Order: sequence, then structure tokens, then C-alpha cells
Amino acid sequence: MITPADRRFLAVLSRLAYCNPFLPVRLELEHEALGREYEPEEYVAWSKDFSRQENERPNIKRLNARAEKLANRIRTKLHEGEQVDEATLEFYRDLISYVLYYRFVTQLDVESFVRGGARVQKKVAEIWGEFLLHFQHFLRLPKHPLFDAEDPAHWFASLFQVRRAFLSIFDNILGESLPAVQLRAMVWQSVFTHDMRRYRRVLYPRMRELTTLITGPSGTGKELVARAISLSQYIEFDAEQKIFAGGLQNAFSPLNLSALSPTLIESELFGHCRGAFTGALADRQGWLENCPAQGAVFLDEIGELDPAIQVKLLRVVQDGAFSRIGEAQQRHFAGKLLAATHRDLAQAMHEGRFREDLYYRLCSDQIKTPTLRNQLDDRPEALRGLIAFIAQRLVASEAETLTDEVEAWIMTHIGIGYAWPGNIRELEQCVRNVLVRQKYEPQRRIISPSSNSETATWLREAELGTLTFAELLSRYCTSVYARLGSYQQTAEVLGLDRRTVRSKIDRELLKTMATLPSAN
Repeated sequence: MITPADRRFLAVLSRLAYCNPFLPVRLELEHEALGREYEPEEYVAWSKDFSRQENERPNIKRLNARAEKLANRIRTKLHEGEQVDEATLEFYRDLISYVLYYRFVTQLDVESFVRGGARVQKKVAEIWGEFLLHFQHFLRLPKHPLFDAEDPAHWFASLFQVRRAFLSIFDNILGESLPAVQLRAMVWQSVFTHDMRRYRRVLYPRMRELTTLITGPSGTGKELVARAISLSQYIEFDAEQKIFAGGLQNAFSPLNLSALSPTLIESELFGHCRGAFTGALADRQGWLENCPAQGAVFLDEIGELDPAIQVKLLRVVQDGAFSRIGEAQQRHFAGKLLAATHRDLAQAMHEGRFREDLYYRLCSDQIKTPTLRNQLDDRPEALRGLIAFIAQRLVASEAETLTDEVEAWIMTHIGIGYAWPGNIRELEQCVRNVLVRQKYEPQRRIISPSSNSETATWLREAELGTLTFAELLSRYCTSVYARLGSYQQTAEVLGLDRRTVRSKIDRELLKTMATLPSAN
């Protein structure tokens, strides 16, 4: 018999199986499902921990054990003909999805799949065979035909997409701060939307039609975000041939528009015919044409795109249509389009440099990457984890030693309050410099506060006595923060709590002031 305790566990696990795994709600649901057995996590949401893998986490082990045991028991009852309501059967369906994911799909090596090859295809076929047997065991129940319409190949493809998306985001978009947590969650939502059930039912073949626009300062990981989305697209599984309908070897095509001339951009994107222009000695396929259905083209620095090419790109975004340079034949872009910029596109539209119709087509899905300073202001101790990730890629087995060296050097010479104007890219440079020369010399800018007209304006208002105390405090906090670039350092200078400083910053005034990296 299915007990009330079973139903409670099923209800929680059903929500857990379809929640965004990078939001705090995931850990909250683990806690609710396990009760006293739950082992508290160090962070508010799942963050990369180099000391253990996902399946090694104690709470996952306990959840898997309970789910396996309950799945076998309920299956026996249903096979014997026990009648349950439709809600319980839906919970059971989600339970089996969870069990099959951890039992089989986590065995698929995503990195090997991205590289491709006969060996990984053989492994896929083996795991599919086992998956299918257990799918039929749990869901092909003569006395409960509700599950007969379920397609095992779609289940397999959907769960493998979840696996690829999770690892692409979890392993590459790092940070323990709330801004980093929110970024991972936004990337997941960009792949599956906020409603994974609806995505799995009807949206999975159509999400590639939505363009994603990634904005944020230089060095904040916009290309990492684009790569994670690209490698997370749905790939159909062919049950007869026991293979996925496409690989990921050429699934991500990044093109930096600021590094190319308009003519070269047009040729790279759309391709050209022989004789279309001087030097076009043969027909050439462009990136749009070469992109597979399960892949994506990433247009970095979209704000630099020539207006004439914007018109042609608009057709691609609207209906996927394009033509090579020098031909009339219409071709179709089968993949997903991703774009990024660090520029203010609203200002570019106002100045007539960027088409409004293209902008509104691009921003059906938007992601904003946080600065490194944003992350450290929220959680200063997150710096060590980011250093560790960079060190791991550089020296592997000696990563912990290098992490200690770099962290100590930063604390001693530039301080935790340093603004990191170059963001993650600058931190990478710092780690390399300390590795090679045992020091890092950041580029400093000095701008006199009196040179800023907005600063002068509020100072004059203060002299005239036209500001309230609250306005004066807000503008003074904003001015100091604009020069130092750090909440923590501003708080130390003003003798205030860091949270108080954050609450007093005038965001509109800050946009008009020059923000500087702090000196220590």
C-alpha cells in the first residue's frame, strides 16, 4: 500500500525533478524530502566543489536510495493491480524519470560525447539498451495504460539534455556568490524556460527559434554562457539505430564581430558564391549554413555590426532565411542564434547605429553577466573558489598550492576591496602573473573627483544647503563608491556597514560618474 509518507515524498520529489537545480529551491526541496537525514550544504545553492562530484554528495546518495526503493515497491503494487488516483500516477511517472536519470543517464560521459567517436556511440547504445529495459519494466503496466503513450526515445533524449545542460553550466559558470547563482539559474532557464514540463511536452524542438542576447561588461564570461547554452540543445535519439541524431563536435561557432571588417563578417556569416567579389575564387559556406540543428552561432559584440548587415541578420532572426553573397537562392538556418555585447544598445538605437526591429528580435531572451566586483561584494570568500578554478586549469595537481600563493598575494598587495575592472579575465591574468613572476601589477587610473560635473553639482547643492540629510548621505556614498569601486572599501572609508553603503547608492547618479579600481 502507498502510505501518506510515501505520497509526501513523491510530491516533493516530483517538484525537485522539474525545478531549476541552480536556485536555492533545489536544496530546500532536498531538505524537505530527507527531513532529519538532510546534511546541510555550505552554499545557498549548488556551486562547484572540486572535492567531490554530484553523485558523491551525501544528500543525493540518500535521495537516490529512497527513490530506488520506493520505485520498486510502487511498481510491484501497480503491477498487482492496486488502484491509485491520477495524481499519484503522475508522481510515480516523475519518480521513474528521476530514478532512470541517476541510474543510467549519469553514466554517459558528456565530454566524450562532445568529442565524438565510435567508442562513445557504442557506450550510448549499451546504456540505451539498459534504459529501455527498465523503462518498460516500470512504465509498461497492463493494468495502468496511462503510460503507454510515453516515448522512451524522447525520455532518453530529454534526460540526456538535462545532463548535458547541468554539467555545461555547473562546470563552467563558477562562483559561490548570489550573482553567480542567479547567472547559472538564468542560463538553465534560457535552455528549458521556467516550466520544464511544458518544455519537455512541446517546446523542445522550438527553443532554437528564440535568440538569446547576453549583455555585460567585458571579461564577465559572456562567451562561457553562450557555449553552455549551445552545448545544451535538445538532440533527438534514433531508437532504431541506437544513436543520437547529431553530435556536438561543431555545435558552437563563435564569431567576434569587432575583430572583422563588414565585408569579411558578411562572408563568414552568410557564405559567398564564386566571383561574388574580388578574391572569391570558389563557393564558400558560411557559419549559418554550416551550423547543425543542434548547434548555435554566437555573434560576439553584436553592437559593432554594420547597419547593412543588420538588415540581412534581421531576416535570419525572423524566419531563419538567408542567401550567400552573390546568389538569389534562399537557404535556411537550422541552429540557434546567440548574441552578446558590452555596449548600451539602447543608446546605439537612439543614435541610429542599431536597428530597433533587430534589437527587439534579439532580446526575446536576455541574460546579464555580473561583474567580478558584484560577486565579491556579495561574498568576498568566493574569490578563493574562482582562483582555484583558474589554478586547476594551469597546474592541475598543484592547484591548491598556487591558489594559496595567489590569494595571499592579493590580500597583501591589492586587498579584497580591489575593483577588478577587467573582471574574470583580469583575475586570470593575475593568477598567471603570480605563477610566473610572483607578483601582479594592475593598471591604475586616476581621475580627480572635481573633474566630474555631476560630482561638482551635488557638492554645490550641499554648500547651498538644498539637500536633505538622506540625499546628502546617498550622494556622498555614491561619489566615494564611484572612485573606489568597492562596497567594502567604501564602507571602511566612511565608517559604515557594507550593506548600508549598498542601500545608499544612487544608481542613476552612479551611471554619470567615473568608477575607478580601488588601490587596495
